[in-house]
Amino acid sequence: MTDMPTYRIAPSILSADFARLGEEVRNVVAAGADIIHFDVMDNHYVPNLTIGPLVCEAIRPHVQVPIDVHLMVKPVDRIIPDFAKAGANIISFHPETSEHVDRTLQLIHDNGCKAGLVFNPATPLHYLEHVMDKLDLVLIMSVNPGFGGQSFIPEALRKIAAVRKLIDASGRDIMLEVDGGIKADNIAQAAQAGADTFVAGSAIFGKTDYKAVIDAMRKELAKA
Repeated sequence: MTDMPTYRIAPSILSADFARLGEEVRNVVAAGADIIHFDVMDNHYVPNLTIGPLVCEAIRPHVQVPIDVHLMVKPVDRIIPDFAKAGANIISFHPETSEHVDRTLQLIHDNGCKAGLVFNPATPLHYLEHVMDKLDLVLIMSVNPGFGGQSFIPEALRKIAAVRKLIDASGRDIMLEVDGGIKADNIAQAAQAGADTFVAGSAIFGKTDYKAVIDAMRKELAKA
């Protein structure tokens, strides 16, 4: 790649203190976060139940940075307009949750948001073949979705590298995000594989000093 990649850190509020959520998102942005990652789980597609559009709407006035909504819900289409109205900037979903992936991507754009596709550790990348022109983001899961605090699955690095090649070949400006077990000691590896956006939950919100963690991540990214 000719120019230096821009790296973005996207703390996942899944690991934040929900009793103080407004304060938490303000603090993490003040500490240097570029994006707020918003995990939506339905206890159906994934084995956990988290937060919906009302929570997105509640935190929206607290931050200027983009809110990146990751939908782990099935079926997915019905809820997309609700999150767009609630202030989401990016909405991504898993191909397994949509009957018509192309149509769902179009629905996200029609609602004024950027659109992303998410790939679980065992989900093949062939879904990308015919929709690269509709994508603003590809998210590679480096854990199986459902719970925070899991360990990074190394095989994800090969997948990130494969997607990086596809994005570069497309010539499009598509973010390549990685989510699951990301911390300061493996973030550079993910960057070297081709990721430019890094979701971290417990690695940031599990510590008292958010800025120290984000600074440590940026320092590692500078080496990549």
